[in-house]
Amino acid sequence: MSQAEVDTGAPQEWKKYTEYFVEVDPDQDDKAKEIKLCSFARPHMRAFHCSWWGFFIAFFIWFAIAPLLSEIKVDLGLTKQEIWTSSIVGVAGTIFMRFILGPACDKFGARIPMAAVLCFASIPTALTGTVKGATGLAVLRLFIGSAGGTFVMCQFWASRMFVKEVVGTANALCGGWGNLGGGVTQLVMGSALFPLFKSFFDGDASKAWRYVSIVPAVVAFGTGVWIYMFSDDAPKGNYNELKKHGQMSEVSAGASFRQGAFNINTWFMFIQYACCFGVELTMNNAAALYFKDKFEL
Repeated sequence: MSQAEVDTGAPQEWKKYTEYFVEVDPDQDDKAKEIKLCSFARPHMRAFHCSWWGFFIAFFIWFAIAPLLSEIKVDLGLTKQEIWTSSIVGVAGTIFMRFILGPACDKFGARIPMAAVLCFASIPTALTGTVKGATGLAVLRLFIGSAGGTFVMCQFWASRMFVKEVVGTANALCGGWGNLGGGVTQLVMGSALFPLFKSFFDGDASKAWRYVSIVPAVVAFGTGVWIYMFSDDAPKGNYNELKKHGQMSEVSAGASFRQGAFNINTWFMFIQYACCFGVELTMNNAAALYFKDKFEL
């Protein structure tokens, strides 16, 4: 910056970090030009790993109840239709959250919404054992479903940290690894933790499914707190810091939502995503119950 700019009061460039551990492009807001998978350095690679791990844990708790549904169905005397209704309601929760989390990311960055959703969704997850009937199960899964909205922050965060030349790879890795949470939870909850808790409670399956969800809930809450405290919104720092130093203008969440909603490309991607993601949700919710009913697995 020239002395003339200083004398005229022009805002000086501010950034939280004076050096980066990856090669960056100053013309793209200091976004990373490379992906170092084995690095955990702030801000770029820390955000990368927080992005996919937060998404992974969110999907883990979202579908943690799925492998337990056969036990819940018997214990509470629920019908197959009531179980399916709860699964549909669980998806409805994430639909609502995704409408508001996109504009929230534009305004606050991905870090705060990611942390907030993980901490919020961990509460109903921990309360799984309090369910006493079909209505309670549906309401519980509605709130747990908010965890599915972390996909928005996962993709936004990677896009905020990496240049356009590698952002596709970054998004694919974050989204792909994060999605694994929906499958891993089937194994961990159904084949490891539930049998362990059942053994601990001397074979009492009712107590086992009522207490086992506390484990992923604690992990999710801890992950949310850690992400909030030890990661960054953007390469140059957090949004509140950038706004304070005049490096970023205030964004209207409402205006951001309207701009996205009236873009025809948004709706093309909406249709494509609906076609593929619906299959994933159906399998994650139904697979364990189906194999239990049909093959006693």
